[in-house]
Parts: sequence; C-alpha cells; structure tokens
Amino acid sequence: MFDDADDIHPLFHGAPSSTEFRKLRKRIVRQTREAIEQYGMIERGTRWLVCLSGGKDSFTLLAALYELQWRGLLPVDLLACNLDQGQPGFPATVLPEFLTRMEVPHRIEYRDTYSIVMDKVPEGRTYCALCSRLRRGHLYRIAREEGCSAIVLGHHRDDILETFFMNLFHGSRLATMPPKLVNEEGDLFVYRPLAHVAEADCNRFARAMNYPVIPCNLCGSQDGLQRMQVKALLDQWEANHPGRRQKMFRALMNTRPSHLLDPALFDFAGLTRTAGATGDDSADL
Repeated sequence: MFDDADDIHPLFHGAPSSTEFRKLRKRIVRQTREAIEQYGMIERGTRWLVCLSGGKDSFTLLAALYELQWRGLLPVDLLACNLDQGQPGFPATVLPEFLTRMEVPHRIEYRDTYSIVMDKVPEGRTYCALCSRLRRGHLYRIAREEGCSAIVLGHHRDDILETFFMNLFHGSRLATMPPKLVNEEGDLFVYRPLAHVAEADCNRFARAMNYPVIPCNLCGSQDGLQRMQVKALLDQWEANHPGRRQKMFRALMNTRPSHLLDPALFDFAGLTRTAGATGDDSADL
C-alpha cells in the first residue's frame, strides 16, 4: 500500500522503507482519521484552510491530510496557507518552493504582525497571546476570502495536555484546546486533526521525511515560558512512568461531571435520593 511509487502523493516521495517508519506513518494517519471521524469534522465538498507554520507539526498535519485525501477517506478540498508574520530572518522562500514542488495548492500571505507584537508587549512578558490572536484574525480573513469552511491547525496531543495543565495551574479552570470548535462569529470551524497524535511522533516523522522545518524564533527565543515549564514537568512524569501522557490524555475523554464541583455543569442541588439505588462513590477512593 505504501510502497507503490505510482500510488502516493508527492509529499511521500522518498519516504523511508523501514518497518519502523511504515508503522509510524500508519499510526499517525490512523490517529488523524480517528480524530476527524470521532469529532465529526467532515462536511463533504467543503474546503479546508490548512495552516502551515513550517514547524514539524504542521508538516505532519499536511502529510496526514493528503494521505487521507489520496486514499479517498477525506472528501474535502485542501488549501495550504502560510502567514509570513515578518519575523527577522524568516526564510520566506522555503515553504512556497516546497509546496510548489510537492504540487500542493497554497497561499502565502505576508503580514507584519512581528512589529506589532514587539511594540505592544512589555519587556519581560510573553509574546504568544498577542501573536496568536493577530495570526488567528488573519487566518479567519483568508479562510473567508478562499471560501473555506474551516481552518485546520497542527496542535497535537501534547499541546492539548500542556494547555490543560496551564489552565489548571494558572487559569483556575479545567479546559484545554478542543479538537473542534466554532469561531466567535459563528461562520468557521477550527479543527485539530492531530489531537490524538504524540509530539514525539510528529518529530520523528518530519525528520524521517527530511521536510524543511522552520523553527519559531519569536516565542521560542523567550526563557521561562509557562508552557515550557509544564512541558518539562510532563517530560519528567513520562520519564518516571512511561505512558503517563497517554493516560492523562485519555482522562480528558472520560470526564464525570457528577464527580467534579461545577454546579453549572451538574445539578447538585437537584440531586435526590432513591431508595435501593446503588450510587457510584468510587471517586472517594
């Protein structure tokens, strides 16, 4: 299935033939398909704006989506999009040359949000929030101009876990990045098809394919970021107890509102006793 040179998208030309890589590729594609189906992302005949930063995650996202489309499992049109935000030293020709060579329809947009972020964010504060907000606004605009029903982002399982713990530790709420949401205006979906895919798999895949990964030199250049601290904590937990990340992720898919403390989520006041009923007090253990 994966070895016939006439039966693959150009994104997979030159793929390693090792058993290890074949398993990795199949796992990523399978998990991407599972997320797309589980969270109801497919609307036949629509168009998706696939957002590319040039990082390992967005390259993995693009490849997985094209694999599914190539196999007839994703009946939507795909338009790759990179927003060049004017960061000094950003290699502006890398992505358009790569996408053209890979025969991927694309749009490259230049908007100098870098200068705005540097001007507005006080020294010592993180750039991420403002940078993300400005970027998202432009992506929404581009999606509307291109007739897209959704913007598709490359956030993976570990991004979702890190966001959960950041909200827990710093935001006093139980929340994370959902795999599917509607924007505030109500006219566009936001999808995260890599929701089930591990960051380590994205890294291994992009490296094995030798994709031209572009590092982020804006937020990645800052020290002491809360996300980096959470990532280090999760890394330590995973090192001490392999598989911990996946167990925590599965917990996000297995919530019990009656065993939390949010009265807006569960009607504690309206809870009544029923003679002979067997309650579930396992959370007390």
